[in-house]
Amino acid sequence: MTGTLRGLILDVGGVLTDGPPVTDLPARSRAVGVRTALLTDASSVPPELAALVDVVRLGCDGPRKPHPEAFRAAAAALGVPIEQCVVVDDAEANVRGAREAGAVVVRHVDADATVLEVEILLDLHPERRGN
Repeated sequence: MTGTLRGLILDVGGVLTDGPPVTDLPARSRAVGVRTALLTDASSVPPELAALVDVVRLGCDGPRKPHPEAFRAAAAALGVPIEQCVVVDDAEANVRGAREAGAVVVRHVDADATVLEVEILLDLHPERRGN
């Protein structure tokens, strides 16, 4: 992993609900030492999605998106400063809130583009180092 990015915070609805290859990002990130979280305003998440990450923060757990404190709370639950986290969300308001909180933000529109951006940010292609 290059740089100081050590956390990945993912939205559920509209992001992880797109399925693979997006749902593969938590395992790939964890494999290189990145802590992972789901951050959703929902009251629950499917157990199979919760099992993909280190931390799940629900709407009832505290500040709600798009408030910047929701993103800071997710980062704190990971034990990673928000400035060292990549947040992936599809909602414009949430993207703004995450950016205001200090996170590196990827706006999810297309699964392939999102995966590529996260791969680059978290250096999920160690075989490409030095090229």
